[in-house]
Amino acid sequence: MSSFRDFLFDRGRSQRYALALAMAGVRMGERLLMVGDDAPLAAQLAAKVGLTGRSVVVVGSEAAAARVTAAAAEAGVLLEDVRVGALPELAVDDGAFDAAIVDAGPTFLTALDGPGRTDLALSLARALRPGGRLIIVEGRPKSPLKAFQARPAALDVFRAAGGATALLEAAGFHPVRLLADRDGQRFTEGLRR
Repeated sequence: MSSFRDFLFDRGRSQRYALALAMAGVRMGERLLMVGDDAPLAAQLAAKVGLTGRSVVVVGSEAAAARVTAAAAEAGVLLEDVRVGALPELAVDDGAFDAAIVDAGPTFLTALDGPGRTDLALSLARALRPGGRLIIVEGRPKSPLKAFQARPAALDVFRAAGGATALLEAAGFHPVRLLADRDGQRFTEGLRR
């Protein structure tokens, strides 16, 4: 039997990711590609597509792969495909996914140079079926400890240059729209033509 403290912790975690799950809009049976190492988010997205769908998570290191796999196991979610890959190229099949989520965090996209970001967006477009959706999630859900941290300056520079919207438009996504900008996160969606 779990304790009241465990109940509160789990409830807080699910509430922390509620906005990201709503903005992602993934459904049971979809084929989902996630790039990034936010382990709890990857586990909850995999739970949304369920056993009838497919979840592939691409991370940048073995340590990140272990965190994602452990988070999925802890949540009781089958996550059969966690790949360690060099970004910006993605080793996935063309047109294999209905939706893709990029967990950009506060520094993921800004750590790549301009051509690297464009190459990543083009790789994601290639991985999506026509009409597939790409959602870039910038920032992290606010937690009490992170509320006082300043946003990285590189993120402000990236956003001033058009940010995720300009990136998706340059990669041929249309239409591109800002879904939400709240609680420390920004969600930008583009459709593959």
